[in-house]
Amino acid sequence: MVCGVVLIAVIGIAYGGTFLLQVVGGGFAFTDFQKAFFRAGHAHAGVLVTLGLVVVLLLEAAGASGPWALLGYGVLASAILVPGGFFAAAGGHERTRPNRFVWLLWVGVAALVVGLVGAAVALIQVGVAGA
Repeated sequence: MVCGVVLIAVIGIAYGGTFLLQVVGGGFAFTDFQKAFFRAGHAHAGVLVTLGLVVVLLLEAAGASGPWALLGYGVLASAILVPGGFFAAAGGHERTRPNRFVWLLWVGVAALVVGLVGAAVALIQVGVAGA
């Protein structure tokens, strides 16, 4: 179910790509800083949602369960928080540096690290139990 919802969310990432094309093409007046953060947000969204889906599929395929496996879903949370941090931090008229919402980016990075560690421990536990 989670993977199905995430795949629907990918439509939003694709739509964001059309916005990014308009930004880069000069359709909107943004600073170079904002364009760079929008690009980074879009790129991280695509990469992290793909990584998150792979992590969830690995956990499910291995039959991992418990708190460590649950933490693995943090990778999918990072797919929302990291890009959200980039976009939110660049918001505002003629912004040339991140605003106070840059904290979302750091929360997303923490979710990514916790998610990867959780998934790794859960997968190693399954492997050790099966050995």
